[in-house]
Amino acid sequence: MRLHSEIDKLKKQILRLGAMVEEHLHMAVKSIKDRDDQLARQVIAGDLKIDQMEVDLEEECLKLLALHQPVATDLRFIIAVLKINNDLERIGDLEVNIAERAAFLAVQPSIEFPFDFTAMTEKVKVMLKMCLDALVNSDASIASDVCLLDDEVDECNREAYQQVSQMIKKNPEQIDCYIHLLSVSRHLERIADQATNIAEDVIYMIDGTIIRHKTEDYLKTKSGNKQ
Repeated sequence: MRLHSEIDKLKKQILRLGAMVEEHLHMAVKSIKDRDDQLARQVIAGDLKIDQMEVDLEEECLKLLALHQPVATDLRFIIAVLKINNDLERIGDLEVNIAERAAFLAVQPSIEFPFDFTAMTEKVKVMLKMCLDALVNSDASIASDVCLLDDEVDECNREAYQQVSQMIKKNPEQIDCYIHLLSVSRHLERIADQATNIAEDVIYMIDGTIIRHKTEDYLKTKSGNKQ
């Protein structure tokens, strides 16, 4: 029973970290939209807390592995939390990168977004929320849906590259700003990749299946089973 109590505490820790990462994503993209230098700097400063939470959570996982030697479902959960913990910290770093771009753009002359920034950010925010919901509810179906959404964000990133390239040719004097915008798109795409990693870890946690490198095959199998 002691192990189960510690696992419940671990779940609360990973959810607190996830909630903070979600909040920082919202703040980072808002700082881009609103040209808000102060909000961007809040994201940058807040990354230290995310880093510390990640370290604390990892130490807790290692302590449980050493003291309780869990097996089966409990072992998979702790291993999944270790990996998800690392993914969330990486997302925090990517949010800092977005915030740094926001801080730069905030003091530059305003330029139009050459790609659908709002649609892309909403997809990424939905993916992050869904992968955390999948973790909370132990829902492999939600996790599978996250993996499917990743292709949509990849397409958004490709379109952003094409549109930004055209705008640079049209307005070469604004190349620095457009390069920073393209970097924002790339960081959002990488956050989507990390959310997909979390979803894959949730699937492993639930049924013990490692789908990394063969995600498409897994999704096709699941789709076939539903028919």
